[in-house]
Amino acid sequence: MNSNELRAKFLSFFAQQGHTVVPSSPLVPGNDPTLLFTNAGMVQFKDVFTGRDKRPYTRAASSQRCVRAGGKHNDLENVGYTARHHTFFEMLGNFSFGDYFKQDAIHFAWDFITGKDWLGIDPQRLCVTVYQSDDEAYAIWNQQIGVPADRIIRIGDNKGAPYASDNFWSMGDTGPCGPCTEIFYDHDPDGSKGIWGGMPGSAEEDGDRWIEIWNVVFMQFERSKDGSMEPLPKPSVDTGMGLERISAVLQGVHNNYDIDIFKTLIAAAAKLAKVAPNSSASLKVIADHIRSTSFLICDGVMPSNEGRGYVLRRIMRRAIRHGYKLGLNEPFFYLLVAPLAEVMGEAYPELRAKQALLEKTIKGEEESFAITLDKGMKLLEEAIAKLGGDKTIPGDVVFKLYDTYGFPFDLTADIARERELQLDEAGYDKEMEAQRTRARAASKFGGGDDLKHEGEASTFHGYDALTHEKAKITAIYRDGKAVASLSAGFDAVIVLDQTPFYAEGGGQVGDRGTLSSGDSRFEVLDTIKVGSGGYGHRGKLEAGTLSTGQIVSAAVDEALRHAIQRNHSATHLLHRALREVLGEHVAQKGSLVDETRTRFDFSHGAPLSADEIKNIEQRVNRAVLANVPVGATLMKYDQAIESGAMALFGEKYGDEVRVLAMGDYSTELCGGTHVTRTGDIGLFKITSESGVAAGVRRVEAITGENALAYVGGLEAKYKQAADLVRAGRDDLADKIEQLLDRSRQLEKELSALKGKLASAAGTDLVTQAKDIAGTKLLVSKLEGVEGNELRTLLDQLKNKLGSGIVVLGAAGAGKVSLIAGVTADLTAKVKAGELVNLVAQQVGGKGGGRPDMAQAGGTQPEHLDTALASVEAWVATKLGN
Repeated sequence: MNSNELRAKFLSFFAQQGHTVVPSSPLVPGNDPTLLFTNAGMVQFKDVFTGRDKRPYTRAASSQRCVRAGGKHNDLENVGYTARHHTFFEMLGNFSFGDYFKQDAIHFAWDFITGKDWLGIDPQRLCVTVYQSDDEAYAIWNQQIGVPADRIIRIGDNKGAPYASDNFWSMGDTGPCGPCTEIFYDHDPDGSKGIWGGMPGSAEEDGDRWIEIWNVVFMQFERSKDGSMEPLPKPSVDTGMGLERISAVLQGVHNNYDIDIFKTLIAAAAKLAKVAPNSSASLKVIADHIRSTSFLICDGVMPSNEGRGYVLRRIMRRAIRHGYKLGLNEPFFYLLVAPLAEVMGEAYPELRAKQALLEKTIKGEEESFAITLDKGMKLLEEAIAKLGGDKTIPGDVVFKLYDTYGFPFDLTADIARERELQLDEAGYDKEMEAQRTRARAASKFGGGDDLKHEGEASTFHGYDALTHEKAKITAIYRDGKAVASLSAGFDAVIVLDQTPFYAEGGGQVGDRGTLSSGDSRFEVLDTIKVGSGGYGHRGKLEAGTLSTGQIVSAAVDEALRHAIQRNHSATHLLHRALREVLGEHVAQKGSLVDETRTRFDFSHGAPLSADEIKNIEQRVNRAVLANVPVGATLMKYDQAIESGAMALFGEKYGDEVRVLAMGDYSTELCGGTHVTRTGDIGLFKITSESGVAAGVRRVEAITGENALAYVGGLEAKYKQAADLVRAGRDDLADKIEQLLDRSRQLEKELSALKGKLASAAGTDLVTQAKDIAGTKLLVSKLEGVEGNELRTLLDQLKNKLGSGIVVLGAAGAGKVSLIAGVTADLTAKVKAGELVNLVAQQVGGKGGGRPDMAQAGGTQPEHLDTALASVEAWVATKLGN
């Protein structure tokens, strides 16, 4: 039974029992600030259970989309390492709002799970749990359903407090709560599959053999702040059954990632990576994450740097990184939207309706992260290589990965986990706090809002002149406090009554230059606005003294101002060209103009193609070559808008505004400084294009001498590359292609050699086998081998031994993986389950399995050597009997 059929059968069953089938609610909970995402089927009914919402029905059933990837309920870090953790899953549930209670809820669950017309699961493979004191539920299971007493397990308060139990549910510290009963399924009743684990409540309950498939919560109490329990006037029922888990049961598999939905997605990802579908846990991560990514975007969440968008970005970047591990260095993740829509689009048609949006958004995120991923991974690899015997990645490295390359902390932790390394969290936190301190200091130093300047407004002369000979000092501020005079060597902010210096605003940085009077010289490092219209000149007095009321000569750094003006004027032309090439939806979302470049953020939902960038550059440069005059006119705001002028930088405009026109090509509202004619801009060149937020792109560009220097640098690099590969200017690309072909061939040969070495390693291990009472015994501790690789190696060694006993152990990251194998001719004397348990008990674990093969784990890797050393004597004793 595939997942779609199972989902439909569940809803059909409960519809026949008088339940209203309710569609899945969005993944973003409505009017519930306590939850980041919808994480359970009952979320959309939360207010119904508390009585704040009334529905026209008292029975409901749903298949609810859920995400657990942030906040309190976060399964992100476990995805890819376990058989049943997901960031996205579906919860099948039936609900009673003061209608039926324990008896009907239990009968509904059992009838659906075991009924021949429904799931038809063998009751012998099921057991149930109840809360320790819930005699009513126990009696229903035992006397009405007929579950034997030894298959009904009472679970008490096992979480350190009253009513803190696996079988007692609560909505929060206060509010509706009550006992629950759970149904568990046995994946390996005869032990033939070698799945370790015990029944719930046993010492082996954390194993994978017995898996919870259904939970029924009986909300029958109201818990108050003092902890007292009062019976609810209308007890209710909330149930949940994971679609993925029950699909695994119905499809005869043990791992959720082997069900139909994931098999389709894993196969698609494996095809892109050109690997076998069962070759890597990374395929599971990718398959899981395309579901949460796509459904979150469908529900309106877009990747960003905050809130839900940040969690989505973390999920996407984790998937992209796992693709990188598989050799997928080009955008690939978006290509999985189509197979997802194919396998889940029947139940969720929005996947098909929004397929184009999904692909576009995901591809954009991939492309923006690709370069930083490559650089970040190189930095991390270099840091790991320098660790030597240390197992902890320094906090400053973790912070640099986050701050420079956009690696979330948990993404670096994920990589460290794979390498069995730790992170210096304290060092990371220290670096993060230092950055916040620097940001606060920079904000205070760079702005004038903290200055209590109440003097008259400054008069700006900088549109027409770069010097002013008779400027009067109206105020001096040191450390934010007004002073009457200033001595050499001190930093300060000096306010003038008249100035040619442009104060930072509208995206344009403040001017730099000098204030001088006789032998006194003040270096202006920045110009800022203070108070109501005052112009503050921030810098340092290099020589002499200055006092309030003194007359100074103000001179702007001419070269810097001209460079800034070129970039500012180019920004206006860029904005116009963007709208012409991309569409009228383009709007300015932020900017920075200084002497080195213009940085322009604008609304657009996709990365710019190479052709689009080329087209934009050509349009701007044509406007530059036209050499049209640039002029400004003052007019009423309403008149300016009616004339077609655009507000480029989002300033706060008064009744009268400055309208800047560049011929008939561009008309903007702008208070900044500009060139006289467009030809003064010189060459215009876009140097980068990237995404900065959902639906916001960023272009950086340079002009004039900076652009000429940039092109000259490209020429030099081009020549250097040609010289390195011994190619001429015209055949450089052909030569590089030849070298790449050769490199790919060598990589194939290297891969083949690695395969032969791996096979040889198995042969080497066989030579280490000892003869114990005429029987071959091989005991080995392995380095760099993951637990899931042990079985393959065990089978190879048993085949090579022909007859014998093998015990293998691997340790790392605070855990131990063990496996034991006994050839069929020796199982009468030596049982693999007993043997692996002997070793496991010495390393803080327990295990078991078939007589010929058994696995176990432990938590004390420091005892592994001693534990393995004990095998020989134990085997000798067994063989001697």
